[in-house]
Amino acid sequence: MSEPTTDTTRVNRPLAAVTGASSGIGLELARQFADHGFDLVVNAEDAELTAAADDLRRRGVDVVAVRADLREPTGVGQLYDAIRADGRPLDAIALNAGVGQGGAFVDTDWDDDREIIELNVLSTVHLAKLVLRDMVAANRGRVLVTSSIASEMPGSFQAIYNASKSFLQSFTEALQNELKDSDVTLTSLMPGPTETEFFERAELMDTKVGQAEKDDAAQVAEQGFKGLMAGEDRVVGGGISTRVQEAASKVLPDKVKAAMHRGMAEPGSGE
Repeated sequence: MSEPTTDTTRVNRPLAAVTGASSGIGLELARQFADHGFDLVVNAEDAELTAAADDLRRRGVDVVAVRADLREPTGVGQLYDAIRADGRPLDAIALNAGVGQGGAFVDTDWDDDREIIELNVLSTVHLAKLVLRDMVAANRGRVLVTSSIASEMPGSFQAIYNASKSFLQSFTEALQNELKDSDVTLTSLMPGPTETEFFERAELMDTKVGQAEKDDAAQVAEQGFKGLMAGEDRVVGGGISTRVQEAASKVLPDKVKAAMHRGMAEPGSGE
């Protein structure tokens, strides 16, 4: 873990944290924060974090990189300790880290299913518990939770992933209500299919959704950052097709949405 600089201007800059910051939407969110003058504490569990942190430092901000596995409570603790060690209040955090896995539920490995729950759900709740207590005590702070358009539909052949995003969406909306009389805000970012490493890692490349044209991660991150700064409750990230999908999800029955998701995510549907 790198140490922060002693630049005298540092104390006047806001501090943000981003999880899952080594690539994809997480890295683009970190770039948004950096380009708007935030110093950063960034996290991921993979070696790509080093190059990501170097990229962010070239944007003229102080960056502490915490390589830790948030699936483990010790990893969450390591990240939180780095945030607290900075000495400044945390102005914003993007709870973005997440994984997925395609395939029929009866065929996927339990270890893969558990990893989704541990990272997408447990680590997000654990870290939110820690940072929100500090933010509420200070009556200031912004939290961005990367949910998904997938949160609004039963995820045939991505059953655990979609359910994890539905949990995060409900969780975020509940906290928005709990904290409505404070100056702490929560925003859910709801991307559609986005050009990241997600689909390859989730073994979805032979599916219709895996092979389809996707939204740009930089665009999604910019939309999410702007929504966070504006204190919006939710931001649908991406282009027109994602917005159409989000609108349709509000009126279609769950059985219809499950069938639609099957058509996109069933193994071999892209052939």
